[in-house]
Amino acid sequence: MMKGLIEKFPAQLKEAVEIAHNAKLSPVKDSISKVVICGLGGSGIGGTLAKEILFDEATVPIEVLKSYSLPSYVDKHTLVICSSYSGNTEETLEAYSIAQSKKAKIVCVTSGGKLLESAKKDGNDFIIVTGGMPPRACLGYSLTQLFHILSHYQLAPQKMVDISATAEILEKEQEKIIGEAHHIVKKLHNKMPVIYSSALHEGIAIRLRQQFNENAKILCWHHVIPEMNHNELVGWSHEYPDIAVILFRDKDENPRNLLRMDFCRKVFDKYAAEIIEIPSKGTSVIEKKLYWIHLGDWVSYLLSEQRNVDAMDIKVIDSLKQELASK
Repeated sequence: MMKGLIEKFPAQLKEAVEIAHNAKLSPVKDSISKVVICGLGGSGIGGTLAKEILFDEATVPIEVLKSYSLPSYVDKHTLVICSSYSGNTEETLEAYSIAQSKKAKIVCVTSGGKLLESAKKDGNDFIIVTGGMPPRACLGYSLTQLFHILSHYQLAPQKMVDISATAEILEKEQEKIIGEAHHIVKKLHNKMPVIYSSALHEGIAIRLRQQFNENAKILCWHHVIPEMNHNELVGWSHEYPDIAVILFRDKDENPRNLLRMDFCRKVFDKYAAEIIEIPSKGTSVIEKKLYWIHLGDWVSYLLSEQRNVDAMDIKVIDSLKQELASK
């Protein structure tokens, strides 16, 4: 089933654009001076990516929160976007309640659940996306709606054309992307992945880490350049025969970061078992990130096959939710 969901990612992006075009959002009575995006896991990663993509274009600060609470500055001039695919994420529901008490402008992105019920009851805006899938397989829905919401309130440029164009490219290049994923997975056999990117692409590293965790059932970690140059780089002081380094590289990076990555590559070559460089493809930030996401999703699925594990299984998370519900 996960394989089919990943195959349909380009189609999901197209559907998400249609959902955005048909969404009805109310005007804002009070000016918006800041944005807080609330969401966790597969629902929250869209906020991280949206913030990165709009880094040079958003007209107000955007903060992404993945917890139960909201900062004290949230008020009627704050747009709070609550993203929960199921609509029942308890941390996001708590954040929603706090935002409601602070009289923030709230928009919910969900397929249903308690979040949708609350939004309807309280008279807040909402966008309903297609339900019935694992949240991690629905990034296209949430990310696209975030762009639409921010554009609607004139806080960032419209991105629907870029998303539609990228969906067409991914659809056309799908077989080639799967071939690249197979090549990467061969290098990951019996290895622990360590993922590095620049700070402005950390969302890509996080997404791949999450997909390795949930789909392939393995532990791994990620860090970003230049921050890792001030601490973690010192840890690369001896051989790690079980580690495969995955390095996301973008030729349009800050030139100083390119130099840093070149140096780090020399260190990794000396001490890591495998080095896997994944260069960006595309001309826009959206093209680059969605290509990396689609490739990474395929890698995580193919790795689950290599390891003979069920990519859909998240029983331990379900057990945690049951435990919390009983308290």
